[in-house]
Amino acid sequence: RWSQSHFQSGGPQCGSPSWSSGGPGPRSCVEDALSYLDQVKLQFGSHPQVYNDFLDIMKEFKSQSIDTPGVISRVSQLFKGHPDLIMGFNTFLPPGYKIEVQTNDLVNVTTPGQIHHITPHGISNNQPVEFNHAISYVNKIKNRFQGQPNIYKSFLEILHKYQKEQRNAKEAGGSYTPALTEQEVYAEVAQLFKNQEDLLSEFGQFLPDANSSHVFFFCGITFLISEFFSFFQKKLKLMNIKDSSMTDAGKHGGGTESLFFDKVRKALRSAEAYDNFLRCLIIFNEEIISRAELVQLVVPFLGKFPELFTWFKNFLGYKEISHLETYPKERATEGIAMEIDYASCKRLGSSYRALPKSYQLPKCTGRTSLCKEVLNDTWVSFPSWSEDSTFVSSKKTQYEEHMYRCEDERFELDVVLETNLATIRVLEVVQKKLSRMSAEEQAKFRLDNTLGGCSEIIHRKAIQRIYGDKALDIIDGLKKNPAVSVPIVLKRLKLKEDEWREAQRGFNKIWREQNEKYYLKSLDHQGINFKQNDTKVLRSKTLLNEIESIFDERQEQASEDNSTFPSGPHLTLTYEDRQILEDAAALIIHHVKRQSSINKEDKYKIKQIIYHFIPDMLFSQRGVLSDAEEDDDEEDMDLDEGATSTAQRLHSCEDAYNLLYVNNNWYIFLRLHHTLCSRLIRLYVQAERQIEEDLREREWEREVLGLKRNKNDNTAIQLRLKEPMDIEVEDYYSAFLEMVRNLLDGNMEASHYEDSLREMFTIHAYIAFTMDKLIQNIVRQLQHIVSEEICVQVTELYLSESSHSATGGSLLTQSSRAPAEMSYQRKAEQLMSDENCFKLMFTKNRNVQLTVELLDTEEENSDGPMEIECWSDYVVRYLSADFTSPDLRDHLSQKPVFLPRNLRRIRKCQRGCESQEDAAKDRGRKENADSMKMECMFKLNSYKMVYVFKSEDYMYRRTALLRAQQVQSHTPKMSTRLHQRFHAWTQRWVKEHVTRDMAAETSRWLMGEGREGLVPCSTTCDPETLHFQRINKYRVQYGSPHKSQ
Repeated sequence: RWSQSHFQSGGPQCGSPSWSSGGPGPRSCVEDALSYLDQVKLQFGSHPQVYNDFLDIMKEFKSQSIDTPGVISRVSQLFKGHPDLIMGFNTFLPPGYKIEVQTNDLVNVTTPGQIHHITPHGISNNQPVEFNHAISYVNKIKNRFQGQPNIYKSFLEILHKYQKEQRNAKEAGGSYTPALTEQEVYAEVAQLFKNQEDLLSEFGQFLPDANSSHVFFFCGITFLISEFFSFFQKKLKLMNIKDSSMTDAGKHGGGTESLFFDKVRKALRSAEAYDNFLRCLIIFNEEIISRAELVQLVVPFLGKFPELFTWFKNFLGYKEISHLETYPKERATEGIAMEIDYASCKRLGSSYRALPKSYQLPKCTGRTSLCKEVLNDTWVSFPSWSEDSTFVSSKKTQYEEHMYRCEDERFELDVVLETNLATIRVLEVVQKKLSRMSAEEQAKFRLDNTLGGCSEIIHRKAIQRIYGDKALDIIDGLKKNPAVSVPIVLKRLKLKEDEWREAQRGFNKIWREQNEKYYLKSLDHQGINFKQNDTKVLRSKTLLNEIESIFDERQEQASEDNSTFPSGPHLTLTYEDRQILEDAAALIIHHVKRQSSINKEDKYKIKQIIYHFIPDMLFSQRGVLSDAEEDDDEEDMDLDEGATSTAQRLHSCEDAYNLLYVNNNWYIFLRLHHTLCSRLIRLYVQAERQIEEDLREREWEREVLGLKRNKNDNTAIQLRLKEPMDIEVEDYYSAFLEMVRNLLDGNMEASHYEDSLREMFTIHAYIAFTMDKLIQNIVRQLQHIVSEEICVQVTELYLSESSHSATGGSLLTQSSRAPAEMSYQRKAEQLMSDENCFKLMFTKNRNVQLTVELLDTEEENSDGPMEIECWSDYVVRYLSADFTSPDLRDHLSQKPVFLPRNLRRIRKCQRGCESQEDAAKDRGRKENADSMKMECMFKLNSYKMVYVFKSEDYMYRRTALLRAQQVQSHTPKMSTRLHQRFHAWTQRWVKEHVTRDMAAETSRWLMGEGREGLVPCSTTCDPETLHFQRINKYRVQYGSPHKSQ
């Protein structure tokens, strides 16, 4: 699949496409590619590196590291001695390119406009230059002059200089004379390698002999440099050794350069990629590669970051050179578009950029004035995003990719057919015109570049698609002699039209099947990830870790704040609809009945839990057992006897609650049961919503449009994107429950189950994909509950405590049951001392809320007689107001805990208020008895006291009223003193900051005197006494349009 993608999108295009040969289309190109890859594998089965090198070549072409001639040259070198593979590569070449292999291993490559002769090594020379030979020779020079790096550097400078001179001469077109000839190169190298005869003679192998031309010498030198450069570029990706010079490469610039290297390091994210980028700079500094080659080399690193790439090119002083003319025309246009730095262009919103004014728009000859007025030639879609952005882009699923691929193939085929049909129509018009002409007029008649139509490009492409390399000759014939060529070309076009229409009918069938298969799946973005994630979420370990992590966070927060450990629920779950319990119970019992691993007695206990115990906890109606089970129920009433009376009594109570202490298995079961109920209610609500929408849409069509729509009139069904359903909208939910039963029984495939759900509930169906796994987990926990000893003891403890009114009741009388509930909690903690103990409270409001609290049972629990006796003695002494132990009396007599000054004040107040206390003694006792509403509970393990919520007392200091009256009698004096202090402070401030003129101006403004441009008014001053002080109150009276303020 990986190699196939390179042929489809990255490698050379099918040069003889199935459109021109009458094949079935893109599928034929893919089959040819796979067949060709199989041949390569077969030929080089003992040399897998050849196959990998071939894929590397395709990958480099996809990344535009090499062009089409480069691909041809490298493939010819790679497949040396296998002319069948070299010739077979013609299938994938663009139009205008062709490879021919001669008997003497000479390869003729035909490109648009010229023919090249190369060997499988790449150069047509009497003594071909081997790639490994060139590399070994350069390495030999480098090792020989390891202690004299200047010689090696000078050697590279000579080669670069010669290459540059030859390039300049080629670009100048003969008007430039190179300053360095072949003889001068040899002389400079001989001077450099003096006393090194072996190196000089080996260098002569790269020089032309007496019969060779100047071209071969230039090719030899260029090949030596370019092959070494390509070799180094390939090795860069494989090197893992870090040079110390590379580490310091980014430290020699100024502030701007250092900032650039920091940005590159952060952008690349990989230390290896950043080191490879530095290696490119090092070999450029050593003048192994040129500036242009360096820019090409760093494209894989900086190409994705336009701002960094632009800064780097500007820093190098690199200017774009128009070297795109050597490529095919379509590829040149793509290259120009890629060279535009959209990040620096004018912006419109966040997704559009304006083309620069220097960009030359492609010509379009078929546009009218209306086209020029309304069509966009300036703004280009350029989506951008930041790594810090919170926006999460949705990645296409594999099913969306199938849909997009079908649409792309359909579009491409439509373009081909419409282009061909447009050309047929144009040529038919020309043929009719010719039929009305005489022979002389036909001989003089000529066609222009549009071939009688409005566009040069459309008709030219249609002809090129059919005639391939001969298209230019055909077009020339149509223009010069239309009387002869038009009937022939028109006949050929019509034959292809019929052939392609037939192929389209075959493709339509395939596309329709794929659309029906993937349409609903492509809309479901959450289903794929949900199935994987939900399997983890439903695990017992995950559910336990969730509440334990909340518990730990609260403990850490309390320890950081130096506060007591907070109590209260860690999780709150809501049962939105109690009617859905019947559906959940039916699905669970359906699966339990078909489990052979569960014995009959355990099945009966599970049914009691599902039909009786859970509805009682949730204040719902009990389920009905079968007749046989009812008979067994009369003999075994263990589970129901204790809870029946309490449950039935609370069922009619509006503000009731149930209390239950459970272990891990019960907690996991109830969490899974709540998940099952919540998913069932979501699907039920969605089904009801779809019923309402369907009725509303039908009513609107009947009233407004006067139409009566059938169930198969859905747009997706009419477009053949999905098959019509046999289930009515009103039956969706019941059909869903039946499908779950079939899935649990193994009578339905999981894939068919998911597809059916998507058809009914569309994008909301994903929550039911794992319904079978959820029910299986619930049944597994129920089996533990009825069989494991600790779970059975938890149930028995609840039943025994329910007879003491410790398992729930009315919220209004909860305080009266506090001792019994505390006793129930202590027994539960002792029972579950080896595992987690959970406090579950089911509260009845408009909905039923389940609160879950993980209790801290790490403290030591001891039931010894000494602890019980101490506890009883402590409670008696705490509740007794007159009891004080002898030890406490001795301790207080030796070291009182009261401050002496406080004792003196209390005794003084007592002496002054004895009469008042005696008069109110009787009344105070009664008030104290009525007002003592404070309630508290004790933690049995540590004697910690916890006050009950919404219970309170108040304390009244008997001297408070007397003190208040005394303060009130001194209030005028206090108020006067404070007023005088404030008045003195304001006078000092006015004296320091306000002049007489300012004071006079303020007074006139306040009294409304001498203020021009203001509304006429009069101000009066009315003295008043407020808080024992005289104040001035000013009142403003406006003219007739205004009222007094």
